[in-house]
Amino acid sequence: MLSNDGRPPRVPRSALADTLLERLTGTYAQAADPVRAEAMAAYMKDVAPFLGIPTPLRRELSGTVTKDTPRPSESDCAALALRCWRLPEREYQYFAVDYLRRHVARCSSDFLPVVRHLLVTVPWWDTVDLLAAHTVGPLVAADPALAAVMDEWIEDEDLWLARTALLHQLRYKGATDADRLFGYCRLRSGHPDFFLRKAIGWALREYAKTDPEAVRAFVEAERGSLSPLSVREALKNL
Repeated sequence: MLSNDGRPPRVPRSALADTLLERLTGTYAQAADPVRAEAMAAYMKDVAPFLGIPTPLRRELSGTVTKDTPRPSESDCAALALRCWRLPEREYQYFAVDYLRRHVARCSSDFLPVVRHLLVTVPWWDTVDLLAAHTVGPLVAADPALAAVMDEWIEDEDLWLARTALLHQLRYKGATDADRLFGYCRLRSGHPDFFLRKAIGWALREYAKTDPEAVRAFVEAERGSLSPLSVREALKNL
């Protein structure tokens, strides 16, 4: 089983990452807006500084950065993501998250420790939720043995790892392991943290699109232990 001890992964050598980072830092720096950056940082509770690039423009610029570049290997993906995470401004981490989402199918189970590092380094919902649903989720779906790592993460003291475990099946629909989902929700139902309570409700609400009766029955059975926030979120569309 993959290491879950939290050691920082080694940054591989990657010519592709060299090219992308050179383009990225030059392109994004030219679009920086200090006034907007201040407002964006405040909105994200000052978890990181920002360049001040709005999302539509950032994605347009990202397209120019990646244009005419080859498909990455797993090593390229690791190098790019880890190096983006070393840059202070949040937009570089957004670029890495989008890049991984696009190329996660090129990564194996061995990539999970890299994602773990991203999840616990400068963590906030803006990167964690996308990594959970669009990188961790596909990795676990491709290798069901990784579900054992999710079983570790749901009990981890790091609440962002626990939130990731709750949300990694968000896009699974009919392939959702309902027993695992409900078990995770039950396990963390009494935790006071807002982000865990919100994640429980979100995960249940999303699965309710596939099996509303199962979610309704679970909520009714666990109503005494689930927080009002989790219940409200879970039943929002039922």
